[in-house]
Amino acid sequence: MAIHQRGLAQRVTGLVRRRESIAECEELGAVDKATCNLALAVEGADLVVLCTPLSQMRGLMEQMLPALKRNAVVTDVGSVKASIVKELEPLVAGVGAHFVGSHPMAGAEKTGVMAARADLFVDAICVITPTANSEPQIVKQLEEFWKGVGGRPLKLPPDLHDDLVSRSSHLPHVVAAELANYVLSPVHPKEQALVCANGFRDTTRIASGSAEMWRDICMANRKNLGRVLGVFIEDLQEFQHALGSQDRKVIDEFFEKAKQRRDEWCAQNASPSPE
Repeated sequence: MAIHQRGLAQRVTGLVRRRESIAECEELGAVDKATCNLALAVEGADLVVLCTPLSQMRGLMEQMLPALKRNAVVTDVGSVKASIVKELEPLVAGVGAHFVGSHPMAGAEKTGVMAARADLFVDAICVITPTANSEPQIVKQLEEFWKGVGGRPLKLPPDLHDDLVSRSSHLPHVVAAELANYVLSPVHPKEQALVCANGFRDTTRIASGSAEMWRDICMANRKNLGRVLGVFIEDLQEFQHALGSQDRKVIDEFFEKAKQRRDEWCAQNASPSPE
């Protein structure tokens, strides 16, 4: 939708899993043409963007290689980069094309074309993860592409990207999922759900995301995520200890520090795109 609205391409073709989705995608203006045929979808394409769960990317890439145009640029929108770059970069290079990973830090808990928005990437950080094998002009093309849809490109090494998002993206999803699992468990009284108001709704919104997608993300970034979960649990245990000892000073500092840090972050990173 953003590509159409901003005139960035002559033609946009979308690969869909179900035939019923073809008309829906075309009628909504998300693509010029939708198809279930992988070779047809990528044939002659200058740019291919993989938007599937991480575990499906390599298999799809292997299937599309014979149809991939020489010097085509391939990227993705996956939330984990090191493993995907390691797998896909040599495969794509083997047919004379180029792979450079991407991760636009934008999105929401809803999936499917009905949830699509043309302004999704406006002012959103769009991470690009080149390697020593990436050609500078290809990286530049991707930077211009993400700028073209409204984003703010940020180049990071794949490993550093995965370390950073394990804290800022993957950990919050695990926390939101556990809040939903624990608070809404059927073992609690039936009135429990009735007293879950806006605070609970806001903090658990992302728990409504795709279970398949988040399973793949957690597995692919398990080392980083496991490490930051350990630190997070230790911090919660410190708060639990302060609560048990009625340490008002520590509890007050806990909430004051959180408020200050979040308020400063919000002031510096105002963005219309929910992440």
